[in-house]
Amino acid sequence: MADPGADPRTDGTGTSGIGGTSGIGGTGARGFLDALCDPGTFRELPPPAPPDRPDPLSWPGYDGARARAAERTGETESVVTGTAAIDGTTAVFIAFEFGYLGGSLGQETGDRIEAAHVHARAHGLPVVPVVATGGSRMQEGMVALTQLQRVARQSALTRAAGLPQIAVVRDPTTGGGWATLGAGADLTLALPGAQIGFAGSRVRPPDADPAAYTAEAQLRAGAVDAVVAPDALRATLGRRLRLLTRPSDGPAPVPRPLGRTDLPLTGWDAVQRARDPERPRARAYLDAYFTYREELRGDRAGGTDDGMLCGFGEYKPEQGHGQERGHEGRTIAYAAQCGTAITPAGYRTATRLLRLAGRLGIPVLTLVDTPGAASGDAAERAGAGAAIAELFLAVAESPVPVTTLVIGEGGSGGALAPAAPGSTWVTPDAYFSVIAPELATAILKRPPDQAQHTAGQLRLRPQELVDLGVVRGIAGRPSD
Repeated sequence: MADPGADPRTDGTGTSGIGGTSGIGGTGARGFLDALCDPGTFRELPPPAPPDRPDPLSWPGYDGARARAAERTGETESVVTGTAAIDGTTAVFIAFEFGYLGGSLGQETGDRIEAAHVHARAHGLPVVPVVATGGSRMQEGMVALTQLQRVARQSALTRAAGLPQIAVVRDPTTGGGWATLGAGADLTLALPGAQIGFAGSRVRPPDADPAAYTAEAQLRAGAVDAVVAPDALRATLGRRLRLLTRPSDGPAPVPRPLGRTDLPLTGWDAVQRARDPERPRARAYLDAYFTYREELRGDRAGGTDDGMLCGFGEYKPEQGHGQERGHEGRTIAYAAQCGTAITPAGYRTATRLLRLAGRLGIPVLTLVDTPGAASGDAAERAGAGAAIAELFLAVAESPVPVTTLVIGEGGSGGALAPAAPGSTWVTPDAYFSVIAPELATAILKRPPDQAQHTAGQLRLRPQELVDLGVVRGIAGRPSD
């Protein structure tokens, strides 16, 4: 049976017909690394000793195929491993040479990947898989396929060590290489137009849409975090490596309020302020709070939600209110609602962000601004309740401090899920409520014109939230 990742650019022996020319500058693994990494910084790791049985199935012609691949590419296996710097941040690289048997994974490939992860953990370095593969190596059968379990084990150990893994996905990336090193990384960057998917083109259904197996499609499906042009890859990868390798103690400082500073007179006044289309939204807060930021996108389960912005950024000290000292240049993770009803994909993406920040020791800032969770039938079928529950749990279990600022509407449990108990603040132009006043009026079987009165009874104004002990303070005011 063919590997699900089989690629049409390999012949019957698994050798490449294009000489590994995908990616930056049409290069193989070493050329790609030369173009990507800081000049002169790459140091190859010594390869492990060859396996006792390099041809476990005694496959006819396999030795000859390997010899031809080595002659064509100058490599002795389908991966090149080593250390190098990207904009000053050193990482361990696992770079696939597609020209060597289609970048397929065999037992010696597994040996090299395992050794690279062991080196990364021993030296406290992040891991960057640069993936271009057609899948597992046919000529080694199940011995090759089980290398995926080895790769997964090493990835898990590196995660447990608190070290980030950022994959760069080239063309093509299919089969087990995508399902472990690519999709299994903490963050995944893809090159434009790359073929990406578990099913290679030889094993897809005859009516499959090829456009579904592209980097751009995987971005829309929430399976990759960004599609990055080759000339922007070094800067993008460098920023992400810097951000993810800077754990820090202490909570994220509370952002300064960007809108009104006077307090609302009535509950309905608070609601109207929060719904004002001119009120500053999440993007404005993030732009003011960070020098730069890099997005974490998608729930890794087929969905994205532009109403929930997640990622990591470098903090601007002047944007906190009285908590700036000692925080210059630190990394802070963020999950920010943008004023829309949040879908299950949005909640799952925020959970993904919280879990990753916790593993890496990076404090989290959450911004609350939603009328509530999406409540349509599509949201229910997509598991709204379970997605919200997982975010509640991620906040409750977070090993790093979470700071929350309510910047607009705070409607029901859909708004409360990303909020930190005991570490939540509110801006003067926001409200927090068990439910929107109009919906509360309907539930109480009151006439619709009673919504304003109901808003007052809900005690949802910022100053009332402080009195109730629901929030710690009002951002930007002396009582904080």
